[in-house]
Amino acid sequence: MFVCENILTPQGWRQNQQIAFTDGRLTVIEDAPAQHDLPVYQGWLVPGFIDVQVNGGGGVLFNQQRDAAGLAHIMRAHRAHGTTAMLPTLITDSFAAMADAATAIKTARAAGVAGIIGVHFEGPWLSTARKGVHSEQFIRPPTAEELALISDAELGVVMVTLAPETVEPAVIQQLTDAGIRVFLGHSDASAAQVNAALDAGAVGFTHLYNAMSPLQSRAPGMVGVALARDCYAGLIVDGYHVDPQACQVAFRAKGREQMMLVTDAMALAATDAQQVPFFDTEIIRHGDKLTTPDGTLAGSCLTMMEAVRNTVQMCGVTLQDAAVMASTTPATMLGLEHYGRLSVGCQADMVLLDNDLNLVQLWQQGEPLHKDIHACQP
Repeated sequence: MFVCENILTPQGWRQNQQIAFTDGRLTVIEDAPAQHDLPVYQGWLVPGFIDVQVNGGGGVLFNQQRDAAGLAHIMRAHRAHGTTAMLPTLITDSFAAMADAATAIKTARAAGVAGIIGVHFEGPWLSTARKGVHSEQFIRPPTAEELALISDAELGVVMVTLAPETVEPAVIQQLTDAGIRVFLGHSDASAAQVNAALDAGAVGFTHLYNAMSPLQSRAPGMVGVALARDCYAGLIVDGYHVDPQACQVAFRAKGREQMMLVTDAMALAATDAQQVPFFDTEIIRHGDKLTTPDGTLAGSCLTMMEAVRNTVQMCGVTLQDAAVMASTTPATMLGLEHYGRLSVGCQADMVLLDNDLNLVQLWQQGEPLHKDIHACQP
């Protein structure tokens, strides 16, 4: 048990709370007594971050190391930056790669690798017109074999990004009925096609603004529908993918209950490396911006801690709203009621921040990241 100066609960900030957890679940959050000898943590305690779009980190790309060891490595790399749960993301690839990825996810989950809550298949059912860095040779319509693969309950929570001009509404309905979270992206679809996909059960948009048909006055496109409809959207707040003012537009249109911070992190995230191979090309780091040699944006080297800090400092969002968009909203979208909230009975996934929004300590399922941290004594 310890006392924290500020803790973000579903009811808002509470001060001087004593906190306890058992078997990875929170058991006590209540006012600390006036006199006590418990350790005291200064700062801001928020729910652990949940990243629903993370392709890699720590030098490993999921597409290139499709096994449980690779997943554990990616999880460790991002845990050091505030992420306590994630959907490892496989970008457009062959069916064999999809099958390997599915096996890796099931193996990691069966082995109890903490934080691997499911999988995100970003493609291969995308639009070549908005493919970004996705390999055109693997972009294709869905097959019955692929639909069966991603519908395996042992994968945990499954999210898929698809282009509605490539996938019929009936297939989107089939995926939704199987419990899969269908997101729309890498698409040049018309507003009518996007609306039809949402009506069929799609629930959100992948990296809003990027790789999708733009908003115009007489052609709302995917961006316009995403801002207008009642649905979720992920946003990469790294200062390169989306201008901060465009981020502000999205935050005001969607609110913290529907916006999610994501990293779209590649292997270079949480490393100092400058380049890595990527399919038949390479990804090069320019400061904190990642591109292929021709200048195409190629994911990010963002971490969730940086995403939260950028959202506060670049976009003028409160820490409370930024933390909700990094934890509670993704958990709600995924249907994980015991994640993303600091409340009795919920997962003891917590991140302690200082006043400059630096990570001081993290607990994942009640296990601390830094076991030798010293709390301030009262």
